[in-house]
Amino acid sequence: MKTLTALLFTTLLSVSVAQAASFDCAKAVNADEKAICASRTLSDKDVEMATKYQFLHGLFAMGVSGEMLDQQQSWLEQRKLCGSDVNCLSASYKTRIAELDDIYQHINKPL
Repeated sequence: MKTLTALLFTTLLSVSVAQAASFDCAKAVNADEKAICASRTLSDKDVEMATKYQFLHGLFAMGVSGEMLDQQQSWLEQRKLCGSDVNCLSASYKTRIAELDDIYQHINKPL
């Protein structure tokens, strides 16, 4: 978890103000994306989630990696249903980040 935390911290420090979210806010078209870009808290959660997802996705072979991609796409579709509801978006990120943390906790790590 220390490695993931360090990676996340480094990524959060390197995020520019112009693009606080993990995606280009200038290209945001959906209500959920616009709400994320308008909120520093949601932008930070988006970066945290994206960093954890990318880190974990890179650790697994194609089968598990493909399954993770499917789960991520499904989550993005569910997040979109929140529209601009900040409370819904916050809850969605909380749930997804917890899922990713759980995946990390269950990886068989060498000492």
